[in-house]
Order: sequence, then C-alpha cells, then structure tokens
Amino acid sequence: MNENTFYSVMLIDDNEIDNLINQKMIEAASITQHIYTHTGARSAIEFLKNIEKVEDISAKILPDVIFLDIDMPLMDGFQFLDEFEKLQDSTKSKCKIVMLTSSINPQDVNKSKEYAYVKKYINKPLSQDNLEKLEL
Repeated sequence: MNENTFYSVMLIDDNEIDNLINQKMIEAASITQHIYTHTGARSAIEFLKNIEKVEDISAKILPDVIFLDIDMPLMDGFQFLDEFEKLQDSTKSKCKIVMLTSSINPQDVNKSKEYAYVKKYINKPLSQDNLEKLEL
C-alpha cells in the first residue's frame, strides 16, 4: 500500500461494464479495501444519506473517494453534486470527488471546477497511471 491508499472508494456510473472495468483497475492498484458500486446517482446519494444517520460508524463506512460519471439518466453527475452539497459537513469533508467521464466537453470540465468537492477530472477509462497520480 502506498500513500494513495484509501479505506473505501465509490464508483457511480450507469454503465455496468465501465463500473466493472474501473473496479478491477482499483483492485489491481491496491489502493482500497472496500469498493461501493452504484449504477445511478440517486441510489448513491441515498446511500450516503443513510450512512449519515448511523453516526457511530459513518466515518468508517463513508467513501474516501467517489468516482462520478457525468452523463447518466434520471440524475446526472452535476445533479448528484448539487445533492451532495446538502449533506453534512463531516460527509463532505471526508468524501473527495473525482469526475470520471467520457465527456471531453470543455463546459463540463469548467462546470466541475465550480464544485469545491471535485478534486480531479479524469477521462475514461480509468488507468493505473491515473490511479498512481491520484493526489487528493
């Protein structure tokens, strides 16, 4: 384990194959013990809200890093970020968000910079190189 070791990571992407590939990349990099996978932003935000209710263990269960796709049905990545901003300060300070997307639209890159909790913008697919350079 290196200095980029996290206790837990969350993947949010409506594409199950992307989630699987990204999960395998993260496992191969040995940077985490737990990986939570969500195929929708709404289920991910509900998961975070539910963890907040269990104060005794929320710090242990909350992900250190959230890899978030932008283009998803029902609730996109930016809508997720708007909901994320409503969570408790303790949650927001623990969870670092990395936009992991196939979007190369400069507007998406710039919009993601407007959110304080977004620490990095990475284009898919996730690579070992991206993970090694992940400094949050």
